[in-house]
Amino acid sequence: MERSLETQVSQAVDAWLRWLPRWEPATHRGRIAVCRRCLGSPVLSAAGLGADVPHGVQHGLSTRIKTVVDHAVADYTARNLPLLQAELDQQAARNRARSYRPAEGLEPEFDGLPLDPEPQPGAPFLFTISGLAADLDSSVPALPPLSDEAKAALRQEVGLADDYANMVGREVCAILLHHRIRIQAAVTQYVEPQIAAMLEELTRSLDAPFDPRDFDGPTL
Repeated sequence: MERSLETQVSQAVDAWLRWLPRWEPATHRGRIAVCRRCLGSPVLSAAGLGADVPHGVQHGLSTRIKTVVDHAVADYTARNLPLLQAELDQQAARNRARSYRPAEGLEPEFDGLPLDPEPQPGAPFLFTISGLAADLDSSVPALPPLSDEAKAALRQEVGLADDYANMVGREVCAILLHHRIRIQAAVTQYVEPQIAAMLEELTRSLDAPFDPRDFDGPTL
């Protein structure tokens, strides 16, 4: 039996809540580019995860909810949009022909994030994961061209799929409103103490930039 949208959203939130206790603040250098999936996301607004919540925490939930919407749209497309489904099937077959697919099979916390770190000035990479994937992807034959009529029909079906995705997205946001209390309670329990500890450590390091143990005493 097909699960209802309410059940799928609830299960996605449950999975995020099980993962959240394992979250730790990132200690590496932050990225310059913003995450397009999370920036201004109505899903995160509905969940009550504002800009004061670390991006890693946001991304873990937004990606899981995106999967729910994607599955709903995929089912709608398979049942109602034959031209778009055929195009997606061809693209899927082309993707399977690629020998290197580093962006597939990632955990939700990493799905959609850049494959490579931000480059440092004066220290170029010898190679990048995304570059390797692009090089190998160029050897896979391109999809056959479409006629003008087929392109127009395909654009119409893409528009219908977008409209359906927006409708499902609005419904998902309405469902998420009922989960805000437990989402915010989990952030209070697992995230805020770690942020407070980081701020406390930063305050101590600013107040005492030098470790007094580094000095044996005054030098005459």
